[in-house]
Amino acid sequence: MGQVGVVIGVPEPMASELEQWRASFGDPLAAVIPPHITLVTTTPVTDWAAATEHVRAVARGQEPFTVTIRGTGTFRPVSPVVYVNVSEGFASCVQLHRKLQSGPLARELEFDFHPHVTVAHGVSLASMDAAEAKLADYAATFTVSSMGLYEHDQSGVWILREELSFDAEPDHGDRAGGGRD
Repeated sequence: MGQVGVVIGVPEPMASELEQWRASFGDPLAAVIPPHITLVTTTPVTDWAAATEHVRAVARGQEPFTVTIRGTGTFRPVSPVVYVNVSEGFASCVQLHRKLQSGPLARELEFDFHPHVTVAHGVSLASMDAAEAKLADYAATFTVSSMGLYEHDQSGVWILREELSFDAEPDHGDRAGGGRD
């Protein structure tokens, strides 16, 4: 039995910038885990083929959307995490999460889904405070047009199995009938 994860990767140059910030706060995972928005967290699967086809089908039905990450938040005291908020695109991430966390990936989650980009995890209180303060004015916008399907292997490493492009065409209204363009 394997474990699945599905994420939206933060593109360059924001990814390198956020990785440098995370490293500056002393987070040892900064160099190992690229900046991302988790859509499906570590989920056990018994049928990898069915899980993969499910994620592919969701990607085929998804149209690209815009994400703006802005300002900071924290899951403290419940979890030692500071993150950059998903402001624009929050609802799209939640909808995508709900579609993915069904069928072969359905399971009860310990916490409500909250899209975010982690910038400090498991570091000192002073470092978490610094992360929250120093990135309070951070803002970046990018288009999300794909998601990564990862497998958590026996050694504890996440391995990208597929980067799945969103294939749905945006609905721009009825062009022939004088739509809203």
